[in-house]
Parts: sequence; structure tokens; C-alpha cells
Amino acid sequence: MKKLAVAALGGNALIRGSQLGTISEQENNARQTCEGLIALVKKGYDLIITHGNGPQVGNILLRNEAGYSTYKIPKMPLDICVADSQGGIGYMLEKELKNLLLKNKIKKNVITIITQVEVDPDDPAFKDPTKPVGGFFLKEEADLMARANSWVFREDPRKRGWRRVVASPHPVDIMNKKIIKELAREGNIVIASGGGGIPVMKNKDGSYDGIDAVIDKDLAGALLAIETGASEFYILTDIPKVYINFHKPEQKAIDKMSIRQALKHYKDGQFASGSMGPKVMAAINFTKHTGKDSIITESNKLNDINSGTRITK
Repeated sequence: MKKLAVAALGGNALIRGSQLGTISEQENNARQTCEGLIALVKKGYDLIITHGNGPQVGNILLRNEAGYSTYKIPKMPLDICVADSQGGIGYMLEKELKNLLLKNKIKKNVITIITQVEVDPDDPAFKDPTKPVGGFFLKEEADLMARANSWVFREDPRKRGWRRVVASPHPVDIMNKKIIKELAREGNIVIASGGGGIPVMKNKDGSYDGIDAVIDKDLAGALLAIETGASEFYILTDIPKVYINFHKPEQKAIDKMSIRQALKHYKDGQFASGSMGPKVMAAINFTKHTGKDSIITESNKLNDINSGTRITK
């Protein structure tokens, strides 16, 4: 049986740096990212792709506010916004992958599955929302929206304004994981659990409801890789390796580290909570549960077996 790889694309897969996020920018970035993923297909891997959605869902929330204030278009809750972003990003990735498969004379189907991810309604994250979403506002604007919508706002550490913060609970279960695995094992490239998945909670009667939250896409990607029996888990970002003492004179790239070493660096505060921290923890989760390797690297380095940082048991 072929190896199955799960690749989690970083937020820079579609919108980078100070880009506005125009469709031409996003399509060009998606094309470059997908060129790297084709390297895994050429190596014979079955492939599942998951992706971030931070900038996109933020823009959707801004359109929510603009549409309501100007035309009284009803606002949509965060779970619907995540679903919208999954569809749009999935379409862009599908299109670019299909074009690259055609260029490389590879016959494969590409399919996006709008994926719900179960979270625990009693997760402590709901009592302490920390994940910023949407745009920056003046304190007075933030106070008005907080009163009108029962939202929580916090000042940006870089003093750019006030942003809404929401809970970021841990993923508990990937819905339709069996179908995702079957499709991938049949040779299809599957895009699933985008943006960490649409957060849903299970009721006592077995039914599900959406909930205002954002799930970390790397942690959800690790769970997706575990539940689909992946051989390897790739976390693709905008730097070639994981570093300790990042951006310091004594900065050092790490080629390989065990779970024990990774946890030590994590506890020592080497990996920032808003960037490399969740990636390293996701890699630890996958390797701990499966005994298989996780690799953190750039998407254009997937042809190089020596690229990236490998987390081993």
C-alpha cells in the first residue's frame, strides 16, 4: 500500500506578508504552494491536504460588518464564516492542483470536503478566549460591538487597535474521517478540515450545533493525520526549519529532534504561541500517537529529503 501523507498548509499559502489578498495574489500563492505538493504525488504518496484560513475568515467577518451597517444584510456566525472560507480556499487549491496535475501528465481527481470538527463545549478555552479574528477597531468601536453582540475584545500587543477574540478549543473528532481516508486511499487528492474545521459541539441527544470558535489548523491537521492512519505528517510554513533562539545572534536550525527534546524546547519558551508553538505541539501529538515522523518545512522543499525539521519518537 502507498504511503499516506497529510500536509497542513500555513496561512502564507494564499496571502503573504502585506498583501491585500486579491484573487490574483491568492491564486499565484496557491499555485506556488501546490507545486511543492506535487512533489509528494510524484513520490507515490496518497495525499490529504488541510489549510489555514486566518486572513480569509477575517475578511469575511469584515464583510459581515460592512454589509450589516450599510445594507442591513444579516450577519453570519463564525461557524458559517469558517465554512465559507473552506469552500473558497478549497476551490482555489483544487483548481491550481488540477492544472499542475495536467501539466505533469498525472491523472488524479481532487476533491474538497467541507469538514466539521467536534470540540468539547466544556473546553477551558471557552472561558478564556484568546484567538484574534477580524479587523482592528478603536476602543470606542470595540466597546459598542462588545455590548451589541456580547463579544470579547482585547488590545493588540503591537498597539494597532482592538480585535475581537474567540475561543480556540482543542479538536476532539474529525467528522467524516472514514470517507476522507477512503477517498485518499482510492488515489484522490482530498482537501479537508480547512481552517481547523467548522467547530461543532455534540448535544446530549446526539445532534450537533455550530459554535463561535476557531480551531487551530495544525492541531486539527495532526488529529486528521492520526485518525486517517497517515504515514507522515507535514506542516508547511514560510521558513525552512524550526529554530531555537529564533531571530537572536545564537539562532540555530534544528534538523531532527525527538518528542522529549521538542517538549523541552517548547516548555523553555523557544516556540512562540502565535507561530511555531502550535506547529511543534501538533507534530508532537502526531508522532506521540503514531510513532511516525512529523516534518516541519517549506512547501517548496518537499523534493529534498534533508529539508525541514523532523520530529521523531
